[in-house]
Amino acid sequence: MYLADYHTHSRISPDARSPMADMAEAAIAAGLDELCFTDHVEPIVWATTQPRGPYDWQALTEEFARAQAAVGGRITLRLGVELGDAPWDFAHTERLMADAPQLDFIIGSIHMLSAAYGCTDLYYFDPADDAAARRGMADYLELVRQLANWDGTYSVLGHLTLPLRYLNENRGFQLTFDGFEAEIEEILRILIQKGRGIELNTNRGHTPLPDEKWLRMYRDLGGEIITLGTDAHDPTYVGCAIRERQELLRRCGFRRFCTFRRMEPVWHEL
Repeated sequence: MYLADYHTHSRISPDARSPMADMAEAAIAAGLDELCFTDHVEPIVWATTQPRGPYDWQALTEEFARAQAAVGGRITLRLGVELGDAPWDFAHTERLMADAPQLDFIIGSIHMLSAAYGCTDLYYFDPADDAAARRGMADYLELVRQLANWDGTYSVLGHLTLPLRYLNENRGFQLTFDGFEAEIEEILRILIQKGRGIELNTNRGHTPLPDEKWLRMYRDLGGEIITLGTDAHDPTYVGCAIRERQELLRRCGFRRFCTFRRMEPVWHEL
């Protein structure tokens, strides 16, 4: 069983504090074969809607070089980013990414609701009831659809059902994306047609994002490109539930999963 965590954040992300070297040591301790760093890159300043200036790519690559020097040949390390909220300004996002170094992998993701919701981060979205929550979920899916249709470069769509992390785990709701089958099928079809994949986010051992229903839909539609990542923001969760989620993929009909090198998929049997 080849074990890889393809969604982790180091101190290069504004919401994390750990050096990449510490994350790499945790991955080795967890028995992983490969680790990809996917620190946040957004077209806006974190926690605002202000356009950001040029991204500090040098800080990212220097941090990665320190991690490589620290772990030597004990684990394969890859350099990626999580490209968040590109629909806020696709043109600005493209200018931002034009200066990027050679990356191995890019997660495309949505963390904010639309301007109709004041561009509220999903973490802070606090609806009054189920109906209001589902309206927010519909707004989120529309932004995901826009991201899926974008011709910019990214490898997989991250944590498709992300609102459930905050609504259920933080706000006490008991929601699913049932009822949004048509919207999610459209998103998955677009991704497949454009040669992109999805991420199975282990959600640090909580409900996977997406869960079995949507993984089966993706597979039934012909989807193959899929990565596994924990979304770890500190060493504690590196590698969390990766083995169990490989079993889930097998149950859903997958026979292999992906890692990436220089933006090209590398296949591994499940």
